Amino acid sequence: MRPVSSKEKQYRVIIEEVEVETPNRLEFEFQDREDLFKIVEGVKQGSSLEPTDATRLAVALRLLGPIMMKDRKHPLFVDFMPHFKSFMHNLKSTVKQTLKPTSNQ
Repeated sequence: MRPVSSKEKQYRVIIEEVEVETPNRLEFEFQDREDLFKIVEGVKQGSSLEPTDATRLAVALRLLGPIMMKDRKHPLFVDFMPHFKSFMHNLKSTVKQTLKPTSNQ
């Protein structure tokens, strides 16, 4: 793992199988310049998705997005990148519009 810069936050993801006798487990750490908890809360409040779905979406996008940006010319991502960018613009504008403070307060 690369050293954490002062502008990056460090996170640990733990995934465990549930309701099995011997659960499998994945654990990894990653750095991100964004506040993942703030993003999750914004997607929960501004996407009209169920809270659990909004959480999963926000985390998945923050895991996938930086990899795609770093390796955008990789054959796995080259065809998907324009669609991902469009999706992200739509998601961000939807959340921003939904969370926009009303002027009649």
